[in-house]
Amino acid sequence: MSTENEGTAVPSAPSVPPVPVAAPEGTPASAQQAPPPYPEQPGRASEPGQGSEPTTQLPGAVPAYLPSSAGPTGSAPDAGWPPPPPPPSQPHYGGGGGGWGEPPASGPQPSRKRPGGLMAAVLAAALVAGVVGGGIGYWAADRNSDNSVSGGSTTVSAADAPALKREAGSTAAVAGKALPSVVTITAQAQGGDGGTGTGFIYDKQGHILTNNHVVASAADGGDLTATFSNGKEYAAEVVGRAEGYDVAVVKLKDPPSGLKPLALGNSDQVAVGDSTIAIGAPFGLSNTVTTGIISAKNRPVASGDGTSDKNSYMSALQTDASINPGNSGGPLLDARGAVIGMNSAIQPSGGGGGGGGSQSGSIGLGFAIPINQAKTVAAELIKTGQPVYPVIGATVSMAEGGDGATISGDGGGGTPAVTPDGPAAKAGLKSGDVITKFNDVPIDSGPTLISEIWTHKPGDKIKITYTRGGKESQVDVTLGERKGDTR
Repeated sequence: MSTENEGTAVPSAPSVPPVPVAAPEGTPASAQQAPPPYPEQPGRASEPGQGSEPTTQLPGAVPAYLPSSAGPTGSAPDAGWPPPPPPPSQPHYGGGGGGWGEPPASGPQPSRKRPGGLMAAVLAAALVAGVVGGGIGYWAADRNSDNSVSGGSTTVSAADAPALKREAGSTAAVAGKALPSVVTITAQAQGGDGGTGTGFIYDKQGHILTNNHVVASAADGGDLTATFSNGKEYAAEVVGRAEGYDVAVVKLKDPPSGLKPLALGNSDQVAVGDSTIAIGAPFGLSNTVTTGIISAKNRPVASGDGTSDKNSYMSALQTDASINPGNSGGPLLDARGAVIGMNSAIQPSGGGGGGGGSQSGSIGLGFAIPINQAKTVAAELIKTGQPVYPVIGATVSMAEGGDGATISGDGGGGTPAVTPDGPAAKAGLKSGDVITKFNDVPIDSGPTLISEIWTHKPGDKIKITYTRGGKESQVDVTLGERKGDTR
């Protein structure tokens, strides 16, 4: 499935983002007290809604919905109040002759003066009701006045109510702990172009994990800033980035003390239906929290930022938590607050988008890089500054949808499709072979195959199922490696 990353030319984040919680120690506000441990599956809260990603621009401020206010309901007067006058014995109703609770009239039809009598009765009832209403109003005011004089007011201030506590494991508790470790990243290229994305604290040395497409515009001499949830800004620089994985690591140039890295979970143990919490800066709205569930696992996704022909590939976690342009690079948390994925792409409405500078928003199809893969890439970027990719040493067709991934007739530029002495060649694979399974995962296309290969490491031994001339066969392949991104 081909999707597009979240947004192109996202408006800059507000100069002073909301301040729901304090920043890490070393900034003007000290670190917050961590809430108690969380249960595995809290109830879901109701949901509210970077870099360079082509989707449809949402409008600016959305008008607040003001429900129509209903007036107070009147109460019945005391028994001592005079009752309203009884209705006339035979009022005219819709042209018929019957009265309310009376037998039909046997005599001639009422004269033309009868409506006048009815009107007088109605007016009398209205006058009585007016007097009764006025009496109630005066009575209530008189009672309030008496209470005020005697000091017996029954109003209660909110400050007198018991302190509102968030249950351990609730969305509010998880978000409150995580927000100080999530930053809004502003990337500015030398030419002035740029955008807004999200990142989160990876270690105490000031490394921040985010998407490559969030920082790509500022990677060659541009400016990067990271803004914490209390509004404090810090200059940052790119440590390394992996275009194929869509992962990047940046570092604060002068990190504050007391940084609290987010705890990393195990994305291999995630189950469909697990609760999720996404944090980011959709359309520049920093510190936004949304909730959802894991909708699917191992979803093959090829994503691009719309500015080049280079795509990234992932075997993604799919979530219905609202993710929009600006959420890219932000954490996808589980119910305990541990990071299980890094939000990276969305399927825009209409199946495409981005043309004409427009940006589309969330339709409940968001995709996150599994954290197990992201942390492996991050460790390599911090260590060497460049990514390492596992490869099978064969070029496959990138046509989407089909019966498998077909090994091409040539590798492009006059190179062979199957690298001599590479992993595929050593396993006996040839041009024209159709790969249908990677271990036990069905393969329907080239992008799906690459997504699965990149969930592994160089040196891993995997089993490939393929067809040749209508016959199915299996071979074991030991993955090779490629260092750096091809240009």
